[in-house]
Amino acid sequence: MKISETMTYAAPPETVYAMITDPAFQERKCVEAGARKHEVAVSPAGDGARVVTRRDLPADGLPDFAKSIVGPTLSVTETYEWGAAAADGARSGTLTVEVAGAPVAMRSTIELAPASGGTTISVEGDLKASIPLFGAKVEKAAAPAVVDAIRAERRTGTAWIAEHV
Repeated sequence: MKISETMTYAAPPETVYAMITDPAFQERKCVEAGARKHEVAVSPAGDGARVVTRRDLPADGLPDFAKSIVGPTLSVTETYEWGAAAADGARSGTLTVEVAGAPVAMRSTIELAPASGGTTISVEGDLKASIPLFGAKVEKAAAPAVVDAIRAERRTGTAWIAEHV
């Protein structure tokens, strides 16, 4: 299932990149997402960065059949791999989201780019559930949670920038 979302921030690319690679922002993002527990790791990767968050989230919003696969808690690992900045501050990379104990993952390309009055981060991904006969049903059930997580990150980022810029 294709996932396509764009986050827009009222700050230049350098500021947005500094935010998304700040461990304190990543911590806040996990807390505001309702994580019962979480871990954050940010490390340099060439001229870019690797940002990994692991969080345990309640599976309350999932349909019963999906809860029977993942249980009462979703253990989600999100890995951003950002490349070097272009002259205008733009960056590209990948985003992988995996759910522990379930054959569900999203592999995406990401683009951070200057835009009129700020910066956009675009996510173009493919959500896959490798479950015979039920894969499409699981993907359809999981897609709203993935989109909600991206939109929640945008809300957290918008508040962060308003407080820090």
